[in-house]
Amino acid sequence: MINTPNFASYLGFLALLAYIITLLPTILRKVFPSTNKTNVPKILLKYRREIGVISFLLGAGHGILLFTKRNFDVFDLKAYLVYSQGIVILGIFALLAITSNDWSVKKLKKNWRKIHQLTYLLMFLLMWHISEKMFGHWTYVTPLGIVASIVIIVLFLMRKWIEYKKKSLKSG
Repeated sequence: MINTPNFASYLGFLALLAYIITLLPTILRKVFPSTNKTNVPKILLKYRREIGVISFLLGAGHGILLFTKRNFDVFDLKAYLVYSQGIVILGIFALLAITSNDWSVKKLKKNWRKIHQLTYLLMFLLMWHISEKMFGHWTYVTPLGIVASIVIIVLFLMRKWIEYKKKSLKSG
């Protein structure tokens, strides 16, 4: 029989890894320009939407397993407070997954890009979610998830710093 909380943790970890993979193409191109000579950023960029949808499905599986295991009561306000991070994260992932298609890009135009900027908020929400929910009862994948979250946040901040410096050089 499957240990549901551990299996749910593994699904959450796989969702995190898939999500991080969606962030890598731009980060690799900006922070590590030598990767532009390889096809890695191009391949990741080509399948970014599909990987993002996979990340959402894994995250949804993670949430569903935990909700059912812990008998989530939809009429209990305290339950929403306990699960608020996960609900917000899953809601953002759902919005991103639903709009990860060519039709949405055409219909939403500039708003599509604005919606997909929410992915950067997810980095910080996921770090908070992992560290708070797993505090005191880590699984084998918890330290890996925390380290992966920290690394992607640091690389994202490096990317933003590089973009800021380039922009300030052009304008000044």
